[in-house]
Amino acid sequence: MVRQLFHKIMTALILMVFTAIGASGQQQVESYKFDVGIGLGASGYLGDANASNMFKHVGLAANAGVGYLFDSRWSARAKLSVASLSGNTADFDNVLPEGAQYSFKSNVYDLGLRGECNFFAYGIGETYKRLRRWSPYLSLGIGCTMSSTGGDTFFAMNIPMGVGVRFKLSPRLNLNVEFSMTKVFGDNVDSKELTDLYNIKSSFMKNTDWYSMLTVGISYEFGPRCVTCHRID
Repeated sequence: MVRQLFHKIMTALILMVFTAIGASGQQQVESYKFDVGIGLGASGYLGDANASNMFKHVGLAANAGVGYLFDSRWSARAKLSVASLSGNTADFDNVLPEGAQYSFKSNVYDLGLRGECNFFAYGIGETYKRLRRWSPYLSLGIGCTMSSTGGDTFFAMNIPMGVGVRFKLSPRLNLNVEFSMTKVFGDNVDSKELTDLYNIKSSFMKNTDWYSMLTVGISYEFGPRCVTCHRID
């Protein structure tokens, strides 16, 4: 029963994708200035309770954002992300002072602004621009992290870095897969107990925490752009 339901859902999704792709070739293509989207996936953590295997304890991640599309290659995006993180020092070979062991679970809230650059001119139609229906992209920005664990709340600035691939299902709909790493300017994303465990003062490169997200998302474009060139297929 479950397998049959899964097959039906997958078939319906595949039909929706191909229907959107077919419809995009039958309508006049417009260019849009804004998009809004959501994503869902997995989260990971690197810090005092996990020095190497980022996805040793996989958590859940979700995000929502709105973007301004400057052109087919460049965009700016405001993004709100939520992730669950966890770790346990007992999973790894490194020995802490006095043989201590720690574990944690935390919820992370991330609000940031970033720029995105497509490798290719991205879009549908306007063949004189050599647009492509898919493109890898890079992102870089600045943001703020709020972490909540054990009744404590921690705030810090961060730098999110990402790489992904996006694909146009239709002139307005986009599908994307993205992997991001976020560098936090602090050492309390996990918990206060996991601060400077080796009595080495935290710095930009030492002891500060990282978290990652691997998400699949969909976005919708709106706000037709003023067309200045009339050579639109």
